[in-house]
Order: sequence, then C-alpha cells, then structure tokens
Amino acid sequence: MAKPNYSFEKRQREIAKQKQKEEKRAKKQAAKKAEPSTADGTRNPVAGSE
Repeated sequence: MAKPNYSFEKRQREIAKQKQKEEKRAKKQAAKKAEPSTADGTRNPVAGSE
C-alpha cells in the first residue's frame, strides 16, 4: 500500500488559501472602485453635515 504524500496535500491547501485570499482582495478592490462618487471624483456631501 502506498503511503500518503502529505507535502503534496499541504501545498494544495496553501494554493487554495492563496487563491481565496486573492479573490477576496480583488472583490474588495472592485467594491472600492464601485462606491458612489460624482464625475469630478469627489464624494457627494452627506445631508445635514453642515
């Protein structure tokens, strides 16, 4: 019977973690770009903030 290759399994888990982390970072970056703003790049003022 062949013995399990734990190094391979560990590397696969590490790759999966890296992939999830990268996807999360990309999702956050996309959400940051999609936040509401005006055409000149400034945010709309909050009502009642004066």
